[in-house]
Amino acid sequence: MRILAIGDIIAQPGIKALQALLPRLRKEHEIDLVIANGENAAFGLGITIENAKDIFSTGVDVITSGNHIWDRKEIVELMDAGEPVLRPLNYPDGLPGRGFTIHNDVMVVSLLGRNNLENVDCPFTGVTHLLDNLEDKPKMIVVDFHALEPFEKMAMGWHLNGKVSAVLGTHTHIPTSDARVLPDGTAYVSDIGMVGPLNSVAGVEIEPAVKRFVTRLPPSYIGFKAAPGPVMFNSVMLNVDEETGKAINITRLDVEVEI
Repeated sequence: MRILAIGDIIAQPGIKALQALLPRLRKEHEIDLVIANGENAAFGLGITIENAKDIFSTGVDVITSGNHIWDRKEIVELMDAGEPVLRPLNYPDGLPGRGFTIHNDVMVVSLLGRNNLENVDCPFTGVTHLLDNLEDKPKMIVVDFHALEPFEKMAMGWHLNGKVSAVLGTHTHIPTSDARVLPDGTAYVSDIGMVGPLNSVAGVEIEPAVKRFVTRLPPSYIGFKAAPGPVMFNSVMLNVDEETGKAINITRLDVEVEI
């Protein structure tokens, strides 16, 4: 099974890059399943129904998310309709949507970190409870861990080593070079990166981003916008043994594209 996991999609530049690249990449690399983090599709303000439909139309199978999933209330409509748009598993019980789905014999789990991010339920105990109690659990399991600190992400990688096929970090928009398969067969990377403007600060126009740090004014006052210019498409590609669920390898797939 070949799986492509795509980093945080940043607003319209990210969606346009998906439209330009993903159909070709999916065919060229014979991808069986595509997972993408879509919680920044409305430019740091969650994801709209239109954003989700545009992302799915490019060939994405499952959309994961993170701390911005509730920024656009309308997305609950898609989640309640059973569409594969996930909110983090470790939000409190009773909230709309779901934290995992099964597609093409692969279970995809969305988790949210707590260190310097959100005051949510423990992602470690939450995912352990899911894995220990889910009946008819697939062999292949991919976890999108949307967290800020590499320390927390690495801990999750080792916590789930041998229990899932992959633990893939998202959220920082900065791709890391530590992609590897851990000793018991779990692929790991601290952060996939983003699909967003290359000449930017994590997708944001450079001057307003710098101004925020100089003045300490909030983004709502300064006015953040997606930066113009070429877009970097950050992703990782996994080969997973369908019989054992263990990762065979993980490689970065990063492409720059003019939009």
